[in-house]
Amino acid sequence: MKEELLQYLSCPACRGALTLASVAEREAGEIIEGELSCRSCGKSWPITRGVPRFASLDAVEAEKAATAANFGWQWTHFTQADEKYEQQFLGWIAPVKPEFFKGKVVLEGGCGKGRHTQLAAEWGARDVIGIDLSAAVETAFAATRDLPNAHIVQADIYNLPFRREFDYAFSVGVLHHLPDPRDGFKSLASKVKPGGAISAWVYGAENNEWITRFVNPVRERLTSRLNPRLMLQLSKIPTALLFAATKMVYGPLNRSQKGAALAGHLFYNDYLNAISSFGWREQHTIVFDHLVAPTAFYISREDFADWWREIGGNEAEITWHNRNSWAGFGKIP
Repeated sequence: MKEELLQYLSCPACRGALTLASVAEREAGEIIEGELSCRSCGKSWPITRGVPRFASLDAVEAEKAATAANFGWQWTHFTQADEKYEQQFLGWIAPVKPEFFKGKVVLEGGCGKGRHTQLAAEWGARDVIGIDLSAAVETAFAATRDLPNAHIVQADIYNLPFRREFDYAFSVGVLHHLPDPRDGFKSLASKVKPGGAISAWVYGAENNEWITRFVNPVRERLTSRLNPRLMLQLSKIPTALLFAATKMVYGPLNRSQKGAALAGHLFYNDYLNAISSFGWREQHTIVFDHLVAPTAFYISREDFADWWREIGGNEAEITWHNRNSWAGFGKIP
């Protein structure tokens, strides 16, 4: 943990100011082991392996803990980087561009392995804080610790340990895995200053009926309950089918004018074309991701628009992304 993080923290129990109570180990500008305490209520939280720990899986509901545990295992296994992450991320937070981050204080709700935290920091954010409930914070910290403006915190998105100090918040691919996605979104928005902005990307209900009808029951009753190491091996079977389809059909067809006209009639073309440039490792990550989560909601445009109206973002821009998901951006009044 970098000491600069203290200016943004507040006690998740009473909202009082936090202080650095002790430091047991420092390394290259990071507090590796130590303790934070609240001036008002006296509660304390550890800093362990460089990450302030405001939540643990033992202290949250079983459904949330199971989801976090599975994703935590995923992001400590699939640690690869890919140069295509930048354009993928920009698609999810459209219409935001890299220059938008310059000088802003940014909060990421659900940072996973830290790839988007890293991009936001590299694009010039004054400070960017990525939070996650899972063990993924270990991977995220390792990926971002050399960036002076990047911070990783283990916390529950429903009870964020921050002041209302953020110019921009975003959450990509996380809210739809929460027990209550709407409340998670509202909690994230509550930390953005008036006049700031928030982005969110979620699975869409539209065009995903085949997933909710056929894939979800298998995921809920079987695959999310299997040992992740076993699921890692089993998920290679559907990955092989996906990889063959994207590399031999969807990718090649969409790269030519005549082929693109034909591909437009194929099943799920927009999304499968979008991931066709990724290699085996990333496509395996995508398949594993869809099969491992105990909870996944598919949200209609109407419901998604209601989220923005509830926080007063009546002029939110909502984009139909790859014809299977919704990307939203709006200002905090």
